[in-house]
Amino acid sequence: MFELLAKDGAARRGELTLPHGKVQTPVFQAVGTYGTVKAMTPRDLRDCGTQMLLGNTFHLMLRPGDKRIRDLGGLHKFMQWDGPILTDSGGFQVFSLGDLRKMTEHSVVFRSPVNGDKVELTPESSIQVQGNLGSDVVMVLDECTAHPATYEQANASMELSMRWAARCKTTFENTQAGSMNPGSKLFGIVQGGMFEDLRSESLQNLQQIEFDGYAIGGLSVGESKEDMIRVLNHITPEMPEHKPRYLMGVGTPEDLVRAVGRGVDMFDCVMPTRNGRNGYLFTSAGVVKIRNAQHRNADVALDENCNCYTCSHFSRAYLHHLDRCGEMLGAMLMTQHNLHYYHQLMAQLRASIETGTFRNLATSLQNQWNCDHELV
Repeated sequence: MFELLAKDGAARRGELTLPHGKVQTPVFQAVGTYGTVKAMTPRDLRDCGTQMLLGNTFHLMLRPGDKRIRDLGGLHKFMQWDGPILTDSGGFQVFSLGDLRKMTEHSVVFRSPVNGDKVELTPESSIQVQGNLGSDVVMVLDECTAHPATYEQANASMELSMRWAARCKTTFENTQAGSMNPGSKLFGIVQGGMFEDLRSESLQNLQQIEFDGYAIGGLSVGESKEDMIRVLNHITPEMPEHKPRYLMGVGTPEDLVRAVGRGVDMFDCVMPTRNGRNGYLFTSAGVVKIRNAQHRNADVALDENCNCYTCSHFSRAYLHHLDRCGEMLGAMLMTQHNLHYYHQLMAQLRASIETGTFRNLATSLQNQWNCDHELV
């Protein structure tokens, strides 16, 4: 499933083999919440370098419904994406509901934000929904530990997630001969809040259950950058060498470089797409806020060092105009650029690991971005 091709320090270059194709790692997954990456067609996604998408279990089970998607041929056919898809378990979205949810040992119960219906999500039903969607990578249902949390709260949350992980594994194995996509993989999720010993205990428990890959959850939930780096510094050296490592919900370009340098292989985040739709654009010269008046008459490319469709054809002045007018084309062009930027960054990181120049690249990017925290 996962082949480690090269290392440079802790940074890893690998290849992930899934039912819908091979994925070169480190990889950034574009987020397709409702079976679409907002403002992007599947062809545009391929053109800008997307290898793998993330689909949202919570939202798709509520609308249009996982069984409907199954009956229509699965999520790949439904959205006309022929590459790999990872589906989250719904745990983070349930966590985001706050007081609108009720958590028990058995399940989490909440009111649907779509129509107010009472909905129950169990570890078993989360796996079954992802099987109906036809996921290449299935995630266990976990409780995303709130931040800040006391040691006792983080411990109780982590232990519940571990019990749920075991139930997910049993359901996944029992579903393999049924609706589950043949060859699909199941990832466990390391929890434990900001406490190193709980993170280690969580990972040990998951390894005893045995999963195809291991994710790091519960980061990018409001903690400081120092805490994120500290947790990564502690847990990644303990993770299995020959299984993929996935940092969930992260993040900025700086975060990606830091995490790759600490041995992470997979990422997802809404940042490039959400920011693109709001005129916040990543370039080789730093962030460009296209809504600022200084771009009104700028007859230059968004990024002169970028060869994406947007930068090859349109000026900053045009993007400024589209954004100010609320035109859909503006969101499309700017999203396409941001995703292209992220994918090109990952390609640079992969190449630098192959050639043993990762640290040089990270230092160059740190100087280019004028980072507040060191990247390596």
